[in-house]
Amino acid sequence: MLLRKILISAALATATAVAIPAGGAAAANTGAGAAPATATTTTTTTTTTTHSTITAGSASATGPTSRSTSTAGSAVAAAGNPVIVVGGLSGFAAVYGPLADRLRADGYRTFVYELPELGFGDIAASATAFRGYVGRVLASTGAARVDLVAHSEGGLVSRYYLRNLGGAGSVGRYISLGTPQYGTYVANILAFLGLGSCVGIIACQQMTIGSSFLAALNSGDDTPGGVRYTTIRTAQDELVRPTPNAALTDGATNVLVQAYCPLRVVGHVGLVLDGTTYSIVRSALRDAAIRPDCLAL
Repeated sequence: MLLRKILISAALATATAVAIPAGGAAAANTGAGAAPATATTTTTTTTTTTHSTITAGSASATGPTSRSTSTAGSAVAAAGNPVIVVGGLSGFAAVYGPLADRLRADGYRTFVYELPELGFGDIAASATAFRGYVGRVLASTGAARVDLVAHSEGGLVSRYYLRNLGGAGSVGRYISLGTPQYGTYVANILAFLGLGSCVGIIACQQMTIGSSFLAALNSGDDTPGGVRYTTIRTAQDELVRPTPNAALTDGATNVLVQAYCPLRVVGHVGLVLDGTTYSIVRSALRDAAIRPDCLAL
């Protein structure tokens, strides 16, 4: 059922949201070695356009552009860290097109990272590939740090990178959307999707409550380094159960959508598409007080 939601969301994403080059890898993704997209920033007061192309070996790709208007918020965003949207389990890059478009409309230089093998493999291996991607984004943009907006498993990939692969020095803000930080009772995620069982699916096993992977990831300080951590969760999440397992404990800002907007219904995939959720993401990226817009589309 959730897979159908994902595929429907992907179909609704506009063609310009995420470019998919020949060979199957998203232009904004380098999970399997492809190059991330070109980021373009435009301001309307004095129009200036800059291009940064990230290459991996001989491969290069020009993908979606980042646009900003000359508002105070977008000016801050354009001068701030590039934002990488990190996909989740079976999350095609196109699913995150609407979220990336919102970020670009607010002026952020935005990239989308699709997990290698769509996240079905070892989370540590995905994090190693992600480390290379972050490095290419930094080299392309000239930025010292990136900010991460990570959905579902992408939040665990990002945290492994921060904790174990030296990523804390390259990341300013970490924002997770429905990430099973402490595991989920819906451990057999593939069965929930109607695709089989957890047997032989490493990432699925790693996201079960009490797994050795999560025990190591959460031992000691679960928010290492000088990164600003924000977690966003929803009471209607079909995959992260119990809901509090999507929160972190050591100094993170943990936001439950319904604590501010009790009537807001948001599912697991809905966290990527929901306007109220995005208003929380935007506040976190601006280091502003969390005041969700409960009527946002």
